[in-house]
Amino acid sequence: MQKSALVPGGLGTDAGPMIAPDTKDWTWVLERPCPECGLDTASFDREDVGRLLRENAAEWQRVLAREDVRERPAADVWSPLEYACHVRDACRIFLGRLESMLSTTDPEFPNWDQDRTAVEADYASQDPARVAAELTEAAARLATAFDSVSGSAWQRTGRRSDGARFTVETFARYFLHDPVHHLHDVS
Repeated sequence: MQKSALVPGGLGTDAGPMIAPDTKDWTWVLERPCPECGLDTASFDREDVGRLLRENAAEWQRVLAREDVRERPAADVWSPLEYACHVRDACRIFLGRLESMLSTTDPEFPNWDQDRTAVEADYASQDPARVAAELTEAAARLATAFDSVSGSAWQRTGRRSDGARFTVETFARYFLHDPVHHLHDVS
């Protein structure tokens, strides 16, 4: 899940070249463990997603305090700060999607161009201390929302515009892989 290829002829921010968009369909993590980060999304109870997300957010606090937080390990790989900004924004986006799943019948999620967001929000120039606080808040809000799910609500559905379908349970498991995997990316 590491951003690792340059966009041909692409111009990036002051931090360096633009990272090539990640076009993989990561829904396979619902079927088997991730060979890169090791997360098996079937290995935990769905009711544990909130707790696991909070624990992950706590680990990001240590990453964001590192002296090398702005350094890209390679010109075409996000820095720890850029990954943290993405995790923060993913928590925000997925909270809206979860709320939609819980209040609307089988919603289709609006597209989110995460790579465009990284450039437009200038992830590389953001303040690590502020990102740490915002990531903690966004993760806590999403964790609380997952904590509130019970009973048949776990089976409510939603879908992406590419046809990928989720229940709240598979959505929770799929989402958790993202911050876990990106923490692995920066470790």
